[in-house]
Amino acid sequence: MDHPVDKKINILMFSGDYDKALTALILANSAQAMGVQATIFFAFWGLFLLRDPKHFSLDHKSYYEKMFGLVTPKGPEELTISRMNMSGLGKLMLEKMMDNEQTPHLSAFLQEARDKGVKFYGCQLSVEVMGFHKEELIPEVEIMTAQDYLKNALESDIQLFI
Repeated sequence: MDHPVDKKINILMFSGDYDKALTALILANSAQAMGVQATIFFAFWGLFLLRDPKHFSLDHKSYYEKMFGLVTPKGPEELTISRMNMSGLGKLMLEKMMDNEQTPHLSAFLQEARDKGVKFYGCQLSVEVMGFHKEELIPEVEIMTAQDYLKNALESDIQLFI
């Protein structure tokens, strides 16, 4: 089935759950493979997926930003699952089932999306409120306002909220 190149999908990633992030990346990667431009806008908890653990820093942060940064996930592999996490046992079971089916883990889907040219946008307000610096996120992330996101979403053929 042919798909025009000018088709667009826009995903608003609000969740910081491993399984929901996996869903968003599978959809974005599938869209790109079909020739549909995929955009993901990350707000609040969704930003955890974009944190680069190698670039985590407490420099130039307030006390609350430091505390928040220390207790929150620092990248895709630290995300928990949305249901039945059971102190990490549920996620471990899910990953074992994925391994049994030879399904890549979340980090691999994220890298595939980066390689395929999925557009990653971070909500400016969310980044500021949560005390993240652009340098702590993967390099492909562009920071934009909610208004700019809405302009992008209005130009899309499909909009999803995860």
